[in-house]
Amino acid sequence: PSSRTSRLERNAPITRRAARMDLAFAVGNAGGSTDLGPARTLTGRNTGHERNLRLKVPSRSLPGTASSSSESEHSGKGKALAGFAAAAVAVAARGLRRLRRIRRRQAAGPQVSTKLSPESLGWKVDDDAVLKQRLELALERGGLSGTALKQNRQWPSKAEVLQAIPKDCLVKQTGRSLAHAAASTLQVLFCGYLAWKYIPMTTAAIPLWIIYAVVQGTLATGPWVIGHECGHSAFCDEKWLQTTVGYVLHTALMVPYFSWQRSHAVHHAKTNHMTEGETHVPRLQKGESNKYTKIAGVLGQNFVACTRLLTHLVMGWPAYIVGGATGGPAYGKTNHMWPFAPFSNGEKDLFPGMWKKKVLMSDVGILGMAGLLFWWAKTAGFASVFALYLAPLMVTNCWLVLYTWLQHTDVDIPHYDKENWTWVKGAFHTVDRPYGPVLDYVHHRIGSTHVAHHVCAAIPFYKARKATEALKEKFPDLYLYDPTPIHKALWRVASRCTAVQKAEGGEKGTYIFT
Repeated sequence: PSSRTSRLERNAPITRRAARMDLAFAVGNAGGSTDLGPARTLTGRNTGHERNLRLKVPSRSLPGTASSSSESEHSGKGKALAGFAAAAVAVAARGLRRLRRIRRRQAAGPQVSTKLSPESLGWKVDDDAVLKQRLELALERGGLSGTALKQNRQWPSKAEVLQAIPKDCLVKQTGRSLAHAAASTLQVLFCGYLAWKYIPMTTAAIPLWIIYAVVQGTLATGPWVIGHECGHSAFCDEKWLQTTVGYVLHTALMVPYFSWQRSHAVHHAKTNHMTEGETHVPRLQKGESNKYTKIAGVLGQNFVACTRLLTHLVMGWPAYIVGGATGGPAYGKTNHMWPFAPFSNGEKDLFPGMWKKKVLMSDVGILGMAGLLFWWAKTAGFASVFALYLAPLMVTNCWLVLYTWLQHTDVDIPHYDKENWTWVKGAFHTVDRPYGPVLDYVHHRIGSTHVAHHVCAAIPFYKARKATEALKEKFPDLYLYDPTPIHKALWRVASRCTAVQKAEGGEKGTYIFT
């Protein structure tokens, strides 16, 4: 409180005076004459007038000593130093006690609440206690400070958003892109060589092979991202070179290049669309609960989180490629290897026209890679193939799912149906997260500059940071960044983001997690 603060300020000269007297007497007792400098003008607390005071302590010899002897002088100097040290400790202790008192008084004073509320963000929840509770929990648990849940925001046009990107961010440098592709590939090959050369294929070495799988799978995500760049035409201007690099890198990682290129383009075109989005489209909850809330009621929320981490990170990628898991309902059951019946049975075709032929072209590469792995297993044994290639590939797939899951999903990120969805809303409901300098280098900033990537996928990754800064400056109320550490954000999403329901208290066509 201000009154208490003013009293503390008035007491400050008296406190300084007491500290100087502590120092004076400590030094005086050490055997020397002490004059703490020129007289200070102090103002009496209640007298209203000024008085001069010179702090002096008369010198005196310690008992049993002669001040004229050299031994006495030596002893006096040592004790003087001890006196200074004791005085310093006393002053420091006094200052710490005083600081604690000030902090306690400040803490005891009235606090201004900074807690967000649904009403402050424009939601009308007076007549809907359930929606209000869900929004309050989302604001409490989320890391976006309510930015994504604000209602009635002014959205720019797509052209205005694209104009905010500096022109030089769209310039691709073939040499630079090739250098990054080569560096990522060589890191993977070198790591694999070290494992093949120095880790024995024995049971006792299993812990080493697990460590290798984690490291190698993390490194292999780098070439995966380079192939992703090629699929977006962000690698270089030479189309043939771009396609060749992307096809080879993705095929080596068992990714059907053209099939994924098409489905990922749909994901960018319809981000956070409830029916036409692609990948990690949330389930629509009907009624007061869903299967995960029922499981949580019996086995606990942690069990739900562990189950969903397993199904998403370990099984998610193959389930998506083969059966279209978490894909948009509008496309029905899809298969990235076979774009014909019994798949491709939705209202919209995920692989229309010429893309069916391109899916089959992707299959050629996958079959060739499968044949190579079969030959390797036949000559060196399946254990060698699993330890050196398949186990790291599973880690790479985990990283892929983790990135795409966290880029568009969290407790405080809404989704929209066709009544309210726009391309701009989809792009700006992408979230950047702090992955740290090591992962940013290895994975080419795929998670920390993803908003810019969704605004314009043709930006090379090495220019995405500049584009991100431009978007933050131009649209500070729309850009999303969540500082929550990745492991905490992943656990939050896995345990809490199980299904969405339409929220009637906000803009039409808005869906939030239950």
